[in-house]
Amino acid sequence: MKPKSQRFVSRLTRDTLALILAGGRGSRLKQLTLWRAKPAVPFGGKFRIIDFPLSNCINSGIRQVGVLTQYKSHSLIQHIQRGWSFLRGEFGEFIELWPAQQRIETSWYEGTADAVYQNLDIIRDHNPEYILVLAGDHIYKMDYGDMIAHHVESGADMTVGCLEVDLETARSFGVMAIDGEGRVRRFDEKPDQPQPMPNKPDRALASMGIYVFSRDFLYDQLVQDADTPGSSHDFGKDVIPQVIERCRVMAYPFRDVQKGTQAYWRDVGTIDSYWNANLELIGVTPELNLYDEEWPIWTYQEQLPPAKFVFDDDDRRGMAVDSMVSGGCIISGSTVRHSLLFSNVTVNSYASLSDSVVLPDVDIGRNCSIHRAVIDQGCRIPEGTTIGEDPQEDAKRFYVSEGGVTVVTPEMLGSPSRHVR
Repeated sequence: MKPKSQRFVSRLTRDTLALILAGGRGSRLKQLTLWRAKPAVPFGGKFRIIDFPLSNCINSGIRQVGVLTQYKSHSLIQHIQRGWSFLRGEFGEFIELWPAQQRIETSWYEGTADAVYQNLDIIRDHNPEYILVLAGDHIYKMDYGDMIAHHVESGADMTVGCLEVDLETARSFGVMAIDGEGRVRRFDEKPDQPQPMPNKPDRALASMGIYVFSRDFLYDQLVQDADTPGSSHDFGKDVIPQVIERCRVMAYPFRDVQKGTQAYWRDVGTIDSYWNANLELIGVTPELNLYDEEWPIWTYQEQLPPAKFVFDDDDRRGMAVDSMVSGGCIISGSTVRHSLLFSNVTVNSYASLSDSVVLPDVDIGRNCSIHRAVIDQGCRIPEGTTIGEDPQEDAKRFYVSEGGVTVVTPEMLGSPSRHVR
């Protein structure tokens, strides 16, 4: 039965166009999105956030992908051009960049539905059977083929990917109520009082921002929404509430089939959630397995030498414990504990680094002490700098999150504005 199921799903994915909404400003990530869009923010030591939905598409057999960009998109576009240009156009495969270009309206993208509507002529030209709409700013692994198959088998006009969250978290998402067959009967976008699940009073069913549409149905709804006065042109706020009464909108629970539990999914939209999701990867058996050969995460592979650890004196030993250290890093007579280092990071002698996430091309000077921090790309931390011991003192120079994580950028250190890769 398994091979037959795989052939069935692969046929559906070949007829699917995926649209990744990657134009988000990501303001809750504070200075990390000062020069880059949220989907371009580095994650996991060598990846970008956008690599996860893109890898999910490739691994699911979806080889027709449009990436919709808008806000400060240069580094995102550069990353996709460098790392995702391996598909063959002569075979009908592509990853296309669709920047906001006022194709239909005279304004930029005003909402998620408007972003798709403004590219309706391109979508029609590709003529897919199904359209998969994805958020470009979440970390997860998902076989979209299973969701598309569920959409077809249930006879849905639209299918919404969903997962269970606690009631406090649900306030930041679209919350659904479903009936016994999984049909969506109510949808509230970011409610103050989320409706709990009938059998789980402390949990709510939240939308993942992942939608499957049948082609003609999507066309009709986008045109109707564009013609509706007062609409904010958003799938969650406007389109879904309008169609659940008269159309067949189904929910697709995102679960780990083998374990029978909630599957891994992270919204890394705040500094604290971003810091925590990165450091989760350091664990012995993290929920997100980056070493999974059956579902690899693809990215632009920079050519770098191996990480190097130098000096072995009692007071000057280059070492990293319970950490992930990427290529090009040099740990020179310093100590790194429970931290994640991206590529080309140098930690100089007598420095100590713990519980921190360090983005690419950072140099940490001698005798520095850094704890519970996110160090942005290109920082040059002066010799003897202390970060993470006194939040009030840190707040005078840097940004300190609600959870006590200190964010450091080159601008905060007095460096001029820079180009972010």
